[in-house]
Amino acid sequence: MFICNLTYIKPIEVIDSLLDAHVAWIKANHAAGHIVAWGRKVPREGGMIWMVGPDKAFAEALAAQDPFIVEGAAKVEVIEFAPGHIDPEFVKLAMGAM
Repeated sequence: MFICNLTYIKPIEVIDSLLDAHVAWIKANHAAGHIVAWGRKVPREGGMIWMVGPDKAFAEALAAQDPFIVEGAAKVEVIEFAPGHIDPEFVKLAMGAM
C-alpha cells in the first residue's frame, strides 16, 4: 500500500482550475483498482491518496500522471505503508468524515 502526500505549490486558483481533471484521474484509477482512498488535507494545502500496486515504482509512475503533478501545481511524496492491522471500524470512521 502507498500513501501519496500531495502538497500544492501553485495558488489555489490554479488547483481549482485543474480539479475536474484531477478528480477524473482519481475516479478512473479507482475503477481500475489502483486508488482506494483520497481526500483533502485540512487546511487545504494538498491532499492524500492511498494506492495499491505491485511496487513503489508503480505508485510513483501512477502519481506522476495526476494532472496536479503533470501541470506542476503540486508535488508528491510517495510513502510505502505496510499495514500491520486495519480495524474494521476504520471504514465507518472514514465514511463518517465524508
